[in-house]
Amino acid sequence: MEAPEGATVLEAARQMGVKIPTLCYLEGIQAIGACRVCLVEVEGARTLAASCVTPVAAGMKIHTNTKRVRDARRSVVELILSEHDGDCQTCDRSEDCELRQLAYELGINDIRYKGEKAGHGKDESTASLVRDNGKCIKCRRCVAVCTQVQKVGAIFPQFRGFKTVIGPAFNKDMSDVPCVQCGQCAAVCPVGAIVEKSHIERVWDALSDKSKTVVVQTAPAVRASLGECFGMPPGTRVTGKMAAALRRLGFATIFDTNFTADLTIIEEGMELLSRLERAVKHKEDVALPQFTSCSPGWIKFVEHFYPEFIPNLSTCKSPQQMFGAVAKTYWASKIGKTADDMFVVSVMPCHAKKYESERTEMNDSGVQDVDAVLTTRELARMIKEAGIDFAVLQDEEMDRILGVSSGAADIFANTGGVMEAALRTAWEVITGDQLPFEKLHVEAVIGLKGLKEFAVKIDNTVPDWEFLKGVTLKVAVASGLGNAKIILDKIKSGEAEYHFVEVMTCPGGCIGGGGQPRITSDFVRQKRIDALYAEDEEKQLRKSHDNPKIKQIYGEFLEMPLGEKSHHLLHTKYSKRNKV
Repeated sequence: MEAPEGATVLEAARQMGVKIPTLCYLEGIQAIGACRVCLVEVEGARTLAASCVTPVAAGMKIHTNTKRVRDARRSVVELILSEHDGDCQTCDRSEDCELRQLAYELGINDIRYKGEKAGHGKDESTASLVRDNGKCIKCRRCVAVCTQVQKVGAIFPQFRGFKTVIGPAFNKDMSDVPCVQCGQCAAVCPVGAIVEKSHIERVWDALSDKSKTVVVQTAPAVRASLGECFGMPPGTRVTGKMAAALRRLGFATIFDTNFTADLTIIEEGMELLSRLERAVKHKEDVALPQFTSCSPGWIKFVEHFYPEFIPNLSTCKSPQQMFGAVAKTYWASKIGKTADDMFVVSVMPCHAKKYESERTEMNDSGVQDVDAVLTTRELARMIKEAGIDFAVLQDEEMDRILGVSSGAADIFANTGGVMEAALRTAWEVITGDQLPFEKLHVEAVIGLKGLKEFAVKIDNTVPDWEFLKGVTLKVAVASGLGNAKIILDKIKSGEAEYHFVEVMTCPGGCIGGGGQPRITSDFVRQKRIDALYAEDEEKQLRKSHDNPKIKQIYGEFLEMPLGEKSHHLLHTKYSKRNKV
């Protein structure tokens, strides 16, 4: 066969459709040959070679399925299993454990090496994650993602040999280091060494409590990924089946986080326009660019590492937290309940949303605004636990008022989606016309590229915004905190200047969140992105400010964007945090 110069044996084999097993390898992120599971036999070589780090060469003859190779791979996995302190019958990852699947594929029926277990105890100190080093196989995937992709560096290998521990420095708990709780470590972990802190029992208990009205909200990313947990192809849209399943689980009301995504666009868009007015018209010293504030891992990243940019963060809460505040005030009053009567559950693609829901700032309804957060994977487990055959469910609708949303809200889950949704509204407010792009899509901010920029000159305005005529609006989009760091450093050095910047904590946006079905590759991310753009395009309602239910909630309750009631319920503030 032919392969590009510099390609590895593993990459060449995959091009041919030849499967070589791996454990520590992460495409495009990590190839270190540490686990030795990907061993192959190269003719003329003295020893077996790790295919993920061995470059191909002209004339090389490679054997991927000889007795020597199979025996070596089997021995490596048996040695890993010998110190793996895990019980597959009760492990959170039993259904999708890569180690368990690999052992099955290699025909391992017994572990010949009965060695000491590596158990080092559990760390349950954070709101979002549980770390169990007894199950850790030292593949270093979590380290690679945390240091290379997210540029956080909360975990590293400690000590050496059998005593190696993957975790924070000096054996500290995760809560004692600047972990942003994004969950990308849990998304790439091949076993159950890092998982989400489960809220499943908390939700079952609430559903059984007759004194509580249990309301659920579902994030836009979930509808494009939940189906994967039931064998459906990536990008299968299951909005209607999800609503049907949630009703069968016993939720009193099923709403859509997209509603408050539309609400976020109104509040955040008006906040941006207010900053532009003060800066351009009144020549005030205003914190620009304005950064989006929908992604709680990003907020925590700024609080730890770039506190000088806290004034640049939008004061808007995320759609999840806006929903909680609105559900326990506006909706509760509509159905004759109090905030104490309500129990709000979120279904999110994100671990950090668990942490966000427990922030002390998030209680403007008078109690904790969001009571429990389920990841996509947790909702799938509940559906299976309840014996619901998800695949055969007939589509049902979300409940009205807080379940009506625009296409702009659907794309919130995609990198560039919040920016495009904001531009659809802000452009129309400023110019009186809709965005002059095909299907309202701003192509420059669409796609998996980690850093994107876009600039457009404002040639025409309505009278109220005439001071912006001639201004070139400059925006940027980053997904993955490593890319956010690049933008922040460019702004600090004066190398770049923007008016508005969207940042998503996870690569690809919320569609690649830590709580999504594993394992999320760029192929899977793109399928989910395509699904949400398709859902957007199929809607008659495409812009947040056209949502009649948004107009209704302002008319009946909030009164006006950036008003006193909106400021109290929908906005917040952030503070500097220590790095240690």
